[in-house]
Amino acid sequence: MLQGWNIPWLGVVLLGLASSSAWAEDFQHHRYEDMVRALFAVQSECPYITRIYSIGRSAEGRHLYVLEFSDNPGLHEALEPEFKYVGNMHGNEVLGRELLIQLSHFLCGEYRAGNQRIMRLIHDTRIHILPSMNPDGYEVAAMQGPEFNGYLVGRGNSREVDLNRNFPDLNALLYYYEKTNGRNHHLPLPDNWEKQVEPETLAVIKWMQNYNFVLSANLHGGAVVANYPFDKSRDIRMRGRTSYSATSDDKIFKKLAKTYSYAHSWMHKGWNCGDFFEEGITNGASWYSLSKGMQDFNYLYTNCFEITLELSCDKFPPSSTLSREWMGNREALISYLEQVHHGIKGMVYDENNNPIGEAEISVSGINHDVTSGVDGDYFRLLLPGTYMVTASAPGYLPSTNTVTVGPAEAIQLHFYLKAAPKEDQNIKHLQGKKPLSTTKVPLNLGPR
Repeated sequence: MLQGWNIPWLGVVLLGLASSSAWAEDFQHHRYEDMVRALFAVQSECPYITRIYSIGRSAEGRHLYVLEFSDNPGLHEALEPEFKYVGNMHGNEVLGRELLIQLSHFLCGEYRAGNQRIMRLIHDTRIHILPSMNPDGYEVAAMQGPEFNGYLVGRGNSREVDLNRNFPDLNALLYYYEKTNGRNHHLPLPDNWEKQVEPETLAVIKWMQNYNFVLSANLHGGAVVANYPFDKSRDIRMRGRTSYSATSDDKIFKKLAKTYSYAHSWMHKGWNCGDFFEEGITNGASWYSLSKGMQDFNYLYTNCFEITLELSCDKFPPSSTLSREWMGNREALISYLEQVHHGIKGMVYDENNNPIGEAEISVSGINHDVTSGVDGDYFRLLLPGTYMVTASAPGYLPSTNTVTVGPAEAIQLHFYLKAAPKEDQNIKHLQGKKPLSTTKVPLNLGPR
């Protein structure tokens, strides 16, 4: 890991080198076997900074392959954030799949060419790229091809289940907790949840459980806009109408969405595909309410902030347009990835310098906490400003510090927690938050 990440928070920062890799000339659609070969070709070309692993299998048994970029593949380094891109969740929305394959080639080629920006990114970030979450649906869509693909053909998996309506609905639980002063993060999953989701969804949730992701984007098609949480409306009485549904991190989500939109060649202009989105961004529920989606689930179940990127009017664009789409999205893909290095990060230790995992990091004025990973490191995305930050963990006295966040690299803020007196061991470490076991949720919260 390199020290001293110092890339300013800019809408567009030109790539350090404009070298053209041989990969960049290979603009074509990739069926499943072609995609696998392309990923392994990258791993073969850059073996010391890449790793391929499978997070599971689709309903029809296809591997869900992830390509990892890191200076130490397969290893989490303390204070090095984890980032993920997910493509092709809807099988017939294919541009994201091709962009992520191309991005993989690009990262490898630019690293080998000595591009300092890309080298720093790979040295300081652990990047995970899942080009296709729904390879079965893609194969159905690909059989029709770009010219004849229907709007819904291949959207779902092989069981025709929409994977972006298949995650446990934690929004309903959060909206209830907002009224009862309950938990604001890492909400519990319902009983028997594993039997209620598709194999692809299960694999992605297990993936989230195994990696402490900080930032993510989910690539879709059918519009051109950067969509941020919440997707689900708080007001279930407003069916057929739209209402803005903000997270506690609404300002940072807007900034993340604008980072992609303004680095994209035309998204920020607003008028695309017959629709207008000011500055090329939208709150999900303000567009239309969506239940059981993946981006809301990321925010409510993990430490990860995720937005949904709608990248093309045509869900299955012809191969002849892929080069233009790549050039339109290349800088945006890199600029968005760099945002994982903003805010604060640090270690949580006990008095003997032992790391404390699952410590809660709360920021005064923002009703959404994050937790430290198993190695004791935490990451909290924040806009520039001055904040009061508190670390707490069961059995320890909370510790509060004031920190000023700038526009560039993440500020390191470490915490050293003292053991609580024995008589205080049974006192909850977070005052005013009811334990999960005492909070009963009405069964009729959600609209479906």
